[in-house]
Amino acid sequence: MAVPAARIVFGPQDRAAVADAVTEILTSGALTLGPYTERFESSFAAAHRAPHAVAVSSGTAALEIALRIVGVSGRDVVVPANTFYATAAAVIHAGGRPVFADVSASTFALSAAGLKAALTPSTAAVVLVHIGGLITPETDELRRLCDEQGIALIEDAAHAHGCTYDGRFAGSFGQVGAFSFYPTKVTTSGEGGMLLTSSEQFRDEARLYRDQGKGSFSANHHVRHGSAWRLSELNAAVGEVHLRHLEDFVEARRRVARTYTAELAGLDGLRPLTEPEKCRGNFYKYIALLPHGVDRTRFKTAVAESGVRLSGEVYDLPLHHQPVLTEYADGPLPVAEDVCARHVCLPIHSDMHDDEVDQVLTAVSAAYAAVAG
Repeated sequence: MAVPAARIVFGPQDRAAVADAVTEILTSGALTLGPYTERFESSFAAAHRAPHAVAVSSGTAALEIALRIVGVSGRDVVVPANTFYATAAAVIHAGGRPVFADVSASTFALSAAGLKAALTPSTAAVVLVHIGGLITPETDELRRLCDEQGIALIEDAAHAHGCTYDGRFAGSFGQVGAFSFYPTKVTTSGEGGMLLTSSEQFRDEARLYRDQGKGSFSANHHVRHGSAWRLSELNAAVGEVHLRHLEDFVEARRRVARTYTAELAGLDGLRPLTEPEKCRGNFYKYIALLPHGVDRTRFKTAVAESGVRLSGEVYDLPLHHQPVLTEYADGPLPVAEDVCARHVCLPIHSDMHDDEVDQVLTAVSAAYAAVAG
């Protein structure tokens, strides 16, 4: 039996609920910015104890809208070097300049030291990315540094559905949090994104930007440089149905992660990324660092020979080494370069079976003995 890198979970009842919603939507003819979008927004906000939510077409759109609201055009935005291309792309598309910062080896997230080294007199915003569904314990210090400088803090929470730190949910630490519903996320709408904020002004601005910058839905006057960032009613219906399982999905992933961590303790030199104190992560990814000198490609190939496919890294190439972003690079960022080169991600699904967990652990142990022994 093969264990896939990821598995998207929609049970029979969910599929039936989505089908009923699609029938209703198509019958009504209201295909965008309708009641299902509002329902999805309300449910997601409630699940994260946030006052306001705005649904958009993607997590990348959510980030760009947030950056446009805080006003980064012609200014610098600090971005951790270890994140997906879209984080930097959103900065560029909003008119800003990404400034890459180093990360912490224990969380893969932006560190306070990295932020301090990356700040410039022109810094307008900082993007904090919750890699793999873990919120760094440096979050409060990062917010304090931003507040001292009058700089906006934006959370890239694309991985962080349902995650908390010290009892507070992702999306509540900055001025706004941007979430993704790409198919592999803990909950999905097929495609889509969401902004969470405590600010009515941010909410209202986001609604303008997502609908071509129009002053109202029915009017043809444009007051912002927006775009077609709406979420369709069909996607909203899928997202709202899937969101009903958020707590169960998170707990299922946490249960698998606990087993992995306990069993991998016997593999000397293989270091799982452990959950920080006060953090309750969703384990969107289960991350482990290989020892120096172990060839990651060989290790992944050996694991695959046992029918286990390791999921994509987060991330294998830091932003300042991405060919399309080299013009923004400014010297080495050693921690990001090291963790990007050495980590792997074990399969972790929201409906993972015990026999699959055992198969992964057996494959990883055998491959590790062969490659690192």
